[in-house]
Amino acid sequence: MSGERANPETTASALAQLDRRSREIFRRIVDSYLETGEPLGSRNLARILPMSLSPASVRNVMSDLENLGLVYSPHTSAGRLPTESGLRLFVDSMLEVGDLTAEERRDIEARVVAGGASRSTDDVLADASRMLSGLSRGAGVVLASKSDQRLKHIEFVRLEPTRALVVLVGVDGSVENRLIDLDPGVSPSALMEAANYLNNHLRGRTLSEARSEVLLRQGEARAELDQLTAGLVDAGLASWAEAASGRPDTLIVRGQANLLEDVHAAEDLERIRLLFDDIETQKELVRLLGDAEDGEGVRIFIGSENKLFSLSGSSLVVSPYRDSERRVVGVLGVIGPTRLNYARIVPMVDYTAKLVGRLIR
Repeated sequence: MSGERANPETTASALAQLDRRSREIFRRIVDSYLETGEPLGSRNLARILPMSLSPASVRNVMSDLENLGLVYSPHTSAGRLPTESGLRLFVDSMLEVGDLTAEERRDIEARVVAGGASRSTDDVLADASRMLSGLSRGAGVVLASKSDQRLKHIEFVRLEPTRALVVLVGVDGSVENRLIDLDPGVSPSALMEAANYLNNHLRGRTLSEARSEVLLRQGEARAELDQLTAGLVDAGLASWAEAASGRPDTLIVRGQANLLEDVHAAEDLERIRLLFDDIETQKELVRLLGDAEDGEGVRIFIGSENKLFSLSGSSLVVSPYRDSERRVVGVLGVIGPTRLNYARIVPMVDYTAKLVGRLIR
């Protein structure tokens, strides 16, 4: 989004400088931009205002708003559009966000929960990204952080006399296989005993919790397990650690083609192409979504406030989602033009984050 940005201190005090008439005119300019993407002129604005003002009076107010860095004129004698600073002021201080209707909630749940409770976390996240894209007409994005995977089941499968496969099943349905070397004297019963010990004591725990539990039970384990079986328990934990360390952040992006809608001018197309390039390289988007993990609730990034969108003039509405223990395990949201329907998308993203959190318990 173009337009000269105001000094942050000036923008921070701008709201206090707006009287009722100025606020109403500013709100109408922003509302018109969010709806049409077009500048709003003084003559048309004078017609829709709830108070009686001449076009000349409206132009005077527009000039004051421009001096505050909240609006700008894209062309000589044209109407006004909000600057990024103006959009930020609007979003932070004037945006009225309602709640989703019961029907909208059912629609979101139907799209995300449709596959049933047996699906893996990746399936749930892919559906959430697809749903957000479809309902927002933007690009749906989900980042599943590298998390300390919780163990559901572990099993040792002998492949050769001195080789075995460790099968690790996570509570989210993910399966990891790791090969380990066996001492020549390991019996089938030792393999079974080690698996039973790990499943009985460590099921549902994260790797760090499992290690703490094993340390706590070291003395008890020595008495309960022979040396070879205790070695298998250690091997099982080492395999789990290897699987966890090799698990990258999962980035899911759906609906990028939606960002091409309403793009007509060549410069707009070039900005979107630059955004696509940034999304494909992923690094900056992963970093931005990682920053959003530190926040509470929905966050909005507008245009050049963030490096990723400095050229494309896009916005991101994003919220962290949490597991059953209220730990942040990822973020999800919507990328779109700066004229996103924030009032509709903010509660949509918020509700989806809560829904995903319930589904991945």
